[in-house]
Amino acid sequence: MTTTTCNSQLVRTSVDTQDQGVRPATRSIPWGELKKLAANLFASVFGAFMYFATLTEVPILQGLIGSGMGKGPALALLLAGPALSLPSMIVLRSIMGTQKTVVYAAPVIVMATISGLLYGAPF
Repeated sequence: MTTTTCNSQLVRTSVDTQDQGVRPATRSIPWGELKKLAANLFASVFGAFMYFATLTEVPILQGLIGSGMGKGPALALLLAGPALSLPSMIVLRSIMGTQKTVVYAAPVIVMATISGLLYGAPF
């Protein structure tokens, strides 16, 4: 068995016939809560920049949930989507300026993230 470093992670490769392949080494730091926050924040930001109608988002979210997406990030994506979109933020920026657009968009993203965290906590 050889041990190599690949992308700052310890990876073991094996030549044994029962255990072939590359496996990431286990980490001792519990990343569970940070992953939940990151997943909800990513879903909120992604939802804010998406340009889909709500009727289009529902089948997309059904597919993502079927692929293993958590219920909290799905709600965060669904909440941030109708409130913001990239074209609306561009128009708001041209009318109101960058600072007011950020003040408008940031609470939507933060509240969608918090809602996703609260909804995803029991699931």
